Amino acid sequence: MNTVGTSKHVNKTGKTILVTGGSGYIGSHTVVNLLEKGFRVISLDNYDNSHKWINNRILEIAGNEAKVHFHDVDICEKQKLRKIFEKYPEISGIIHFAAHKAVGESVENPLKYYDNNLNGLISILQMAAKFQVPNFIFSSSCTVYGNVDKLPVTESTPLQTAESPYGATKVMGERIVTDFVHATPIAKAVLLRYFNPAGAHSSALIGELPQNKPANLVPVITAVASGKMDCLTVFGTDYDTRDGSCVRDYIHVSDLAEAHTLAMQALLNGKLNRVEVFNLGIGQGATVLEAIKAFEKVSGKKLNYALGQRRKGDVVAIYADYQKAQKVLGWSPIFNMEDIMRTAWEWEKQLDNDNYFTSGRQ
Repeated sequence: MNTVGTSKHVNKTGKTILVTGGSGYIGSHTVVNLLEKGFRVISLDNYDNSHKWINNRILEIAGNEAKVHFHDVDICEKQKLRKIFEKYPEISGIIHFAAHKAVGESVENPLKYYDNNLNGLISILQMAAKFQVPNFIFSSSCTVYGNVDKLPVTESTPLQTAESPYGATKVMGERIVTDFVHATPIAKAVLLRYFNPAGAHSSALIGELPQNKPANLVPVITAVASGKMDCLTVFGTDYDTRDGSCVRDYIHVSDLAEAHTLAMQALLNGKLNRVEVFNLGIGQGATVLEAIKAFEKVSGKKLNYALGQRRKGDVVAIYADYQKAQKVLGWSPIFNMEDIMRTAWEWEKQLDNDNYFTSGRQ
């Protein structure tokens, strides 16, 4: 698929950014944010865990004349990827989202994660080197910290052994990017360690919608509330936390998208060291049971959930200190937990009568 147009927004930069996984959850929100800030975008996705019709929604939000090109490409297929870079020699930066991301699935099928996540990253970095694209943003994760001894987590918190193969791919991914930059004179990179992305665009036109059964907490909550799933299981109620359930830092996906644009702008303006690391969270932890209560408050619905055993690969508690991103990038989150639940619920409700809805979510 290839859709082309021009932006309704003033193009302040004229720079072209390649986004891998651009039709996915975080990728689609970031593409919208980039377009709204005047960037041109080349979006790549193989639709393994996303939907082509999301591209139409991106255009609907950003304007049907948005300066974006969508391509159906698996970045592990190097010949197809090479053709993209040959077609668009003007690419100034890369934001790399394309990766498998379910912790539970990675425990059950580790080779799938090591194969896709690491080989995809190596492939895109090889093209960046060959075509001399200097600016690179890597989609990392708070899972690189493992079970931490001290909260909140700062960028200097020591990395520990990853609790899952997914987390291990992020630890190794950061190492690969860092080694690449040190060996490549023109290269600069930002490693963005997300905490728990959640919520949906305020338009309710894009949001989290995996191809398979949802695994992350918030889309499971909304799927249960809408009747698409029968029950939510709270994995573990005997952790050393306020109510026995895991603690996570839930960050709104639109705040996360804004951080990517700010990081790319900082790279392009030469304001960063060659490799920079930033935590992206709201700086507060919520337990799974507190997240459920927040949803029940904003939706007015009682959620059907059950208490279960701990799930292998989960850390006990983690939340961010985002002061570095605030100081260096000028970024601060503006959405809270209730905003996350409200926008996620609006997104879920419109899917019920959505003519584009082809997910087959069970």
